[in-house]
Amino acid sequence: MTLIEELQFRELLFAVTDDDLAKVLENEKVTFYLGADPTADSLHVGHLVTYLVAKRLVERGHKAILLIGGGTGLIGDPSGKSEERNLLTLDETMKNSEALANQASRILPEAVIVNNYDWLKKIDLITFLRDIGKHFGLNYMLAKDSVKSRLETGISFTEFTYQIIQSIDFLELYKTQQCKLQIGGQDQWGNITAGLELIRKTLGQEHKAYGLVIPLITKADGTKFGKTAGESVWLDAKRTTPYEFYQYWLNLDDKDATTKLKQFTSLSKDVIEDILQEMIKTPHLRHAQKAIAEELTVLVHGEEALKQVQNISNALFYNDVFGLSADEIEMGFKGVPSLSTNEDMNVIDAFIGLNLASSKREARTFLTQNALTVNGEKITDESFLITKENALHKQYTIVRRGKKLYGVIKHK
Repeated sequence: MTLIEELQFRELLFAVTDDDLAKVLENEKVTFYLGADPTADSLHVGHLVTYLVAKRLVERGHKAILLIGGGTGLIGDPSGKSEERNLLTLDETMKNSEALANQASRILPEAVIVNNYDWLKKIDLITFLRDIGKHFGLNYMLAKDSVKSRLETGISFTEFTYQIIQSIDFLELYKTQQCKLQIGGQDQWGNITAGLELIRKTLGQEHKAYGLVIPLITKADGTKFGKTAGESVWLDAKRTTPYEFYQYWLNLDDKDATTKLKQFTSLSKDVIEDILQEMIKTPHLRHAQKAIAEELTVLVHGEEALKQVQNISNALFYNDVFGLSADEIEMGFKGVPSLSTNEDMNVIDAFIGLNLASSKREARTFLTQNALTVNGEKITDESFLITKENALHKQYTIVRRGKKLYGVIKHK
């Protein structure tokens, strides 16, 4: 199938600016770009799908440019926002830009990385108004969804001009890198078409460029995709551990997993259809979720991280924590109740301190029901002492109530 047909099959095509793009992508080697503003020091799952579309383009022989918006990040994109962004300092933007470039290059190693601050900083106010601003009519700018949706709640002149500033990027890359295509999420349609307008009006109608936008990725219930417990799922391991990242995909609803299997993996149509058939037969084995989680964990964090994640998963499933490294314990038990001590601790006091029991009476009841374990061992003796000497790596004691409630004692 053609590239456009593949994107349609994978539900990754929202719109193109010109129907000729399908033929161009089959008959030419096209330089294209995608951008990310450094509003944080990490990309998140919401960004990931655009990079995966970029990888499909690269696999077909096209050349990728990754644009880090060191300049536009200082302004703030109103697209998809209901209120004004907090402005970052130049130091913050440059620091975030470096972090995003390093992260994105692991996902898309073939890409040429540029920073639009390099050319935007050279444009003085008079040049901006005379040579760029004159090509944008006020009515044209007001009609953009990113602006129109903000007129009632308010939009500053700073964010109002974002579409003009981003359009300079497309013009710059078209002139210097022969870049003919920009890809992005559907909320970027207005910014992309503004760039196309600037190219035509500046260089002439015969200069042809294109835009391709990807649909907004949502959950089956229509809510925003890429968050868990209200927090973004980040690609930076310090923000979202590889284990948390893996578990996010593993815990997808079946309806979400069937769609995301097409959107987020490189698996062929035949393999995808086989997996979907297996899901019908044995849905409890979570075939689609595992396929997504494994491929994306390797892509974002590497093979070694996947091995660690699988070690943690197996240890928790079989209640066998002895084989876990110190790093795996930190990763796997991030966010569970914990306490630190430099003394021996009675098992009853430990479970109360970790909020795994509300009282000594309740803790004793759990003991008699064989519901409490320490480092994988069932504990029934209420005088049992938790000691540093018996801790895993002389640092951690893993306690559990029932099958799923965990706590960690960290020995100083």
